[in-house]
Amino acid sequence: MNTYVILVRGINVGGKNKVTMAELRQRLEELGFSDVITYIASGNVILKSDKDADEIRALIEETLPQIFKLDDETVKVLALTRDQFQTVVDNKPEGFGEQPDTYHSDAIFLMGIESAEAMPVFSPREGVDTVWPGEGVIYSQRLSAQRTKSRLNKIMATPAYKSMTIRNWNTTIKLLELLRAIDAGSVD
Repeated sequence: MNTYVILVRGINVGGKNKVTMAELRQRLEELGFSDVITYIASGNVILKSDKDADEIRALIEETLPQIFKLDDETVKVLALTRDQFQTVVDNKPEGFGEQPDTYHSDAIFLMGIESAEAMPVFSPREGVDTVWPGEGVIYSQRLSAQRTKSRLNKIMATPAYKSMTIRNWNTTIKLLELLRAIDAGSVD
């Protein structure tokens, strides 16, 4: 069995596509996944499966809208192996996420597009926003004191945004900690 991080895009956002994490966990277990853990209500799941990442993504993406009556055009799923998720954290830009009192830092996970295709939709405001391409991710950092001047929200109006799901850096790090704990057998 392999351990995966599952990022579900488009649930529990702005009062739409409501899914309780307890029910999501139960439904994923019914689909045959084991050691299912959810983290906060924004579609973060860690689970074990003998299926590969593409099979997991397809099964969850197809099943969730049926079970929960979701807008299936909004909901997308990204399944990352432990190594893929570890790479996102290991390959962060120097200093990224290390000054949470100064910067809001996000990992923008890409779903079916490459960073080279995604980067042109970003229009960082000098002195406020900084973005860096990564492998399967765009790293985005906003100066907290100027965050209302950030241009990050402009990506929402682009077609490429449907192929992205955003997690703040603290959530990303917490998911890695949970992933390690599951692999070590120290999570109940």
